[in-house]
Amino acid sequence: MIDFIKKHLDFKIYGVTWLSILTAIAIIPCVLFLPERFGYENGLLENIQMVVLFCGLYFAFTSKVDKKFFVFAGLVLTILMLREINCGRTLFFPVPGVENAFYSWKDIKYGYLAHPLYGLYIASVAVYFLWNKLFLNFWNIVKNTKLPFWNIFLMILGMGLGLYAEHGMENMVLEEITELLFYISLVGIICLYSRNKNFIIDQ
Repeated sequence: MIDFIKKHLDFKIYGVTWLSILTAIAIIPCVLFLPERFGYENGLLENIQMVVLFCGLYFAFTSKVDKKFFVFAGLVLTILMLREINCGRTLFFPVPGVENAFYSWKDIKYGYLAHPLYGLYIASVAVYFLWNKLFLNFWNIVKNTKLPFWNIFLMILGMGLGLYAEHGMENMVLEEITELLFYISLVGIICLYSRNKNFIIDQ
């Protein structure tokens, strides 16, 4: 086990890791002091999430290594972006005069197409992954490179707290700030593997 840890885990704190750490530290003060509207759809926290995801797209689509795998990573990020804006529903169909309220797809012309099209896009990303045998690339990354421990740990922490906030505590600010932690940690991992020589597989 000790040999595995030494060989496969990297405990170094990189610049992108500090962003995740600072976000994690900010969770408690954000929950205590930020008004609930900061966690609304299209609110400050969600807008920061979108900026982070756009940065992730840049890192993924401009990677100099393992380009097909990082294109897949970028496609996954677009799935997350579409999820955040409800495939555009929360951007283009607010209920006039009602705060943080939006029309349902059933109330929107051709809205019944939204979920099937979103599902079709997710399926096409899955086909891209399988067709290009990118599971082999993923296994090579796990097997042949060190894993950025703190980014992975904080990503899992953000995901877990986000699920708790959404289904247990139902706190919008907590939900959005922990999702932000998840996204920053995830994008940090993409940045490290696509930019830092310590994380690049020899091609």
